[in-house]
Parts: sequence; structure tokens; C-alpha cells
Amino acid sequence: MRGEQKWNAEADGPKTKVILVDDQVLYREALRGLIERWPEFDVIAEASDGIEAIELAIELEPDLILLDVRMPRMNGIDAAREIMRKAPEIAIVMLTVESDKDLVFEALESGIRGYLLKDTPARKLRDRLHSVMQGEATLSESVTASVVDEFARMREAVGREFGTDGDVPSSDHLTDRERDILRLVAKGKSNEEIGSELYLSVGTVKKQLSNLMLRLCLENRVQAAVYAVKAGLDK
Repeated sequence: MRGEQKWNAEADGPKTKVILVDDQVLYREALRGLIERWPEFDVIAEASDGIEAIELAIELEPDLILLDVRMPRMNGIDAAREIMRKAPEIAIVMLTVESDKDLVFEALESGIRGYLLKDTPARKLRDRLHSVMQGEATLSESVTASVVDEFARMREAVGREFGTDGDVPSSDHLTDRERDILRLVAKGKSNEEIGSELYLSVGTVKKQLSNLMLRLCLENRVQAAVYAVKAGLDK
């Protein structure tokens, strides 16, 4: 109910302008039908490949683009790179069936704000898109797991994430609440979802997570998830 009230309140303000990019017309139409039921979003255009996506992004200046990965003429990752180069203020979220970790990393390196799988439930998709528009990054749970695994492999190979000995900073000094927040970050939860589960405001979650990352010398949410897994806090 709290989430519904927040969404209704946001619907009274400026709508988030959205472009949908997917070469599967039936899926694109279904997605449009879903998003158009959410009054805080406005689907202003559709595209079937990366080239069209770039053209529409420059012409229409959307707030958000939902982009598939594999498409004809130009794939979503190449399109995201070009859009980020020309209009970095646009939020881009990959919405795809592709969960291959190499594709995930390549997409994240392009500057996108989210990587979600097409099996994401509608309510969760809505929540994740709100998180993105509030400046957060978002990943599907299974995608988070592959990112964590890859960061762990890289860290063990080159010893660069938390020192050359492969150890992580001790979690003994963390409070139970801080451990809970890191555990949920490792599961790919957004700040909104963490707040709902722990009965905290989104602002409190953001503040506590920022303080945690500062104290643990972590640069971003992915490193926080890596830390949680390596410290055994994800159980």
C-alpha cells in the first residue's frame, strides 16, 4: 500500500517519458500496454533496433529507455554506448532474456543504469524503474549473482578489490541492521525493496548504505554485494 501511495503521488507530477526498444513487436506492444497502465509513465515512442533507438533518443529526449540486447542492424549495447555518448542524462535499462555474464558486464560498462530480465514481475518492474529514475542502479537477482561471481573471480585472480591476500574487511563491527542491508543488496534488492522489508524509509536506506560503503572503502553497489557474499552476510 505504501508503494502504491508513492506511485499515485508521483503520478501527479511530470510523467517519465519512455521509449521502448525491442525487435519483437508482440512483446513491445504488451510492454507498452502494461506501462501505460502506470500513470506516472508516458510511452512516447517505440523502436525495433538500435539505430532507431539512437535517432529517437536524440529527437525526443526521453527520460528513460528500455532496451533489448539482441536486435537487428545494431544491438542494444552498441546503441546504449552511442546514446550515453550523445545524451548521458537519459536513463537506460536493459530489459532482455539474456543473462550471460559477459553480456551483462559489457552492458554495464556502457553506462546503463539497470539490467533486468524479461521474467521480472510487473510490480517489481515498476518499482525498479522508479529506483532508476531516483538515480539508483538496479539488477535482476540472477544477474546480481553472476556479477558477484565474476567480481569474485577477478578479485581472486588479480587481488585488486580488497587487497592482494584475498581477504575482505572484517564485518564484526557492523550492526545487525547494517548486515541486513548488505544481505539484501547482495540479493539484488533495490533501496525501496530494502526499506519495505526492513521497515525503513528509502532515505534512511540510502544514508546507511552510503555510510557503509564509505567505511568499508567500497565504490559502488556491486562491490557492496561482493563484500556481503565474501563476508558471508548473504545467507
